[in-house]
Amino acid sequence: MARLIALLLGGAGIFAFWRRRRKPTEPEVSPAEELRAKLAESRTAAEQPEPELESDLEQRRREVHDRAKGAIDELS
Repeated sequence: MARLIALLLGGAGIFAFWRRRRKPTEPEVSPAEELRAKLAESRTAAEQPEPELESDLEQRRREVHDRAKGAIDELS
């Protein structure tokens, strides 16, 4: 009798495992496609800097050059 119960429980377990493996859940959007989209978005953002950021960079660049020129003048 114990063998019959063990056999039935084992069969039920195998059936449940087989059923679960048979129907894999597939994501709607693959992770690879998601990463490709993010990469393309970041590349387009990097190619077109914001005007505000560009003017800030120019201002900082000018300040650095002015300080360098001042330092060179002091050394001369």
